[in-house]
Amino acid sequence: MRRNLIAALAVAVVGVVLAAVATAAKNPNAGSTGVGSVFADNPVQELGNENLTDQKDADSAVPAAAYHDVTLTNLNGSGYLCGDYACVRTSTGNLAFSPTNTFRFTRHDDEFEQVMAYYWITEAQKYVHSLGFGEPGGLPGVDNVSQPVRINQYGADNSFTTDHPTNEIRYGKGGVDDAEDAEVILHEYGHALHQGQGFQFTSEQAGAISEGFADYWAVTVTDVIAQEKGWAELEPLACVADWDSTSYTSGPVHCLRRLDSGLMYPKDLNGEVHHDGEIWSQALWQIRQSLGHVKADTIILDGSMNFPGTDMPDLAQRTVDAAQTLYGTSEADVVRAAFHDRGIL
Repeated sequence: MRRNLIAALAVAVVGVVLAAVATAAKNPNAGSTGVGSVFADNPVQELGNENLTDQKDADSAVPAAAYHDVTLTNLNGSGYLCGDYACVRTSTGNLAFSPTNTFRFTRHDDEFEQVMAYYWITEAQKYVHSLGFGEPGGLPGVDNVSQPVRINQYGADNSFTTDHPTNEIRYGKGGVDDAEDAEVILHEYGHALHQGQGFQFTSEQAGAISEGFADYWAVTVTDVIAQEKGWAELEPLACVADWDSTSYTSGPVHCLRRLDSGLMYPKDLNGEVHHDGEIWSQALWQIRQSLGHVKADTIILDGSMNFPGTDMPDLAQRTVDAAQTLYGTSEADVVRAAFHDRGIL
């Protein structure tokens, strides 16, 4: 999760519960695709403006240039934001509904964050499939399900992924609502991917690894989609959650965390998973810079399958082994060097 990993947490559900959305009757006017407005990936990153502030969800706080019409895919035809890879189950305010799958909202509307979560999680899982995971004859699927999400129903400025009582992601509010920033959305989805891989959260270092991976995952996916769509990225990619963090960082550059902090294993470990995760995320970032996103992300995902929750050196070696099996010695050497540079191997 973004600031406080909770592997099992029971929280009272606030707002309108509509668990039947996933199985709602199909609307004859709705199909598997639609249109919605989203940020790409967040206004600070795209517009290069570190002076933007939340202003209590005011539309006037964010220029119209930050919004983009996108195609929403893999919808189930119910008229709700529910489909093959994501399903908005509950939200503060009304659940977004359209008989024609038209979901154009602005940030003042509660429905806007629902569109953001649906779009970015769906695109992330489509990217996972493009790497060969969950494809016939390919690698095993990774959280290849309709991921349940709850929007603005955690009263603190925080979000979390949980498997208790069910596997779902809950996005919080306060300051910039968490689901307004695609990197926060994808950070939480990174934890869901780990849960879907049988990743065991049985040690502090396992928690730190998952935090580091989730930060990395947020940046790699948003960069891939931005490149695909031709969206601008004017702020440093290594900065995570530029928009959300305007509410709780002083600047002049707003980052929740970074992928290039220079921390080393084991001397910089302090037992706080988000801090320690920056050691892991920088190694992953170095792998991506050396091998490109396709090879790097395939290796990183494959290496985490069924990780027993031991420590960073163990998963680093498993990741090297995955690189060797998938691509060969040259790529394995690159991966090993990245972990060596952080003191992990």
